[in-house]
Amino acid sequence: MSPENGLRDEIALLGKSMFDRGLTHASTGNISVRLEDGGWLMTPTGSCLGRLDPARISRLDKDGNHVGGDKPTVETFLHMAVYEQRATAGAIVHLHSTHSVAVSCLKDVNPRNVLPPITAYYAMKVGDLPLVPFFPPGSIDLARAVKEMASDHHAVLLANHGPVVAGKSLADAVYATEELEETAKLYLMLRGLETSFLTPEQVADLKVRFPG
Repeated sequence: MSPENGLRDEIALLGKSMFDRGLTHASTGNISVRLEDGGWLMTPTGSCLGRLDPARISRLDKDGNHVGGDKPTVETFLHMAVYEQRATAGAIVHLHSTHSVAVSCLKDVNPRNVLPPITAYYAMKVGDLPLVPFFPPGSIDLARAVKEMASDHHAVLLANHGPVVAGKSLADAVYATEELEETAKLYLMLRGLETSFLTPEQVADLKVRFPG
């Protein structure tokens, strides 16, 4: 099996895993993976992550031109903006996961860092999570807003929309997205209750112990 076909299978496998566990629904969400030649694979427009055909996954060249497979998602520009800013990004996951979207709609969150460090694994896998103002899906303005934040943050939360998470590999991006969603769920459960979050010193120590 070629490396590209292996990545196509992995996209379909992890897409189905997230769909089956309710992290995405209907035809929402998209996944991309960077290829060795600088191009990338992208889930097609209108596709369900639970029923992806590996052979029909879109292929784009390094400039974002569609060169194979089905037509890519309208949020291609969003992924391109992140790849342009993050040379180490090997994959990107964007979902409309319920609890993350719910948090993105709250008025009283800190737009510079939406979720507090509730657990060590959130601090390690996600870190600071800025809120991107609302723009229509697929718009150039949305891509520009994400691009401004992507150099400093591998994960961002789109207001009234959902998370965008980059990782060195597809597995890394998926795991960080799942950690974000679980932390959003915990945050909503704990609202109104006296809660002990990790201190800045504890977060700094985790970053030293578990760099990258």
